[in-house]
Parts: sequence; C-alpha cells; structure tokens
Amino acid sequence: MIQRILFWLLLRLEGGDAMVAMFFAQRIIFGTTEYKVVPMSLRKEVDIILTESGVEFLIEK
Repeated sequence: MIQRILFWLLLRLEGGDAMVAMFFAQRIIFGTTEYKVVPMSLRKEVDIILTESGVEFLIEK
C-alpha cells in the first residue's frame, strides 16, 4: 500500500519517471522488490539503471 502511494506521489513530481525508475532499481538491487512488479512503462529505464549499475543479471526477460 505504501509502495503504491509513494509511486503515485513520485510520478506527480517533476522528473517523476526517472525518480520512480531509480526507486524500483534500488529496491531490486537490495532484494526487496522483484523485477516482475516494475510497471511496463518504467522497465526500459529500470533496465538502463540496472545495466549501468553492473547488475544486469537482475533483469528478467
């Protein structure tokens, strides 16, 4: 529930998509969120962040 509220709030802020993508990428890296719950609209940006972070093996295709 809190994750959904945070997601909604971050999307409303300027540059929200990038912030939410970073949020999801960090949660995936720390193991608190699975890649499959990332919204399709953010997956491309999350993929870029994970690849640049050297953890592209966490990307599920």
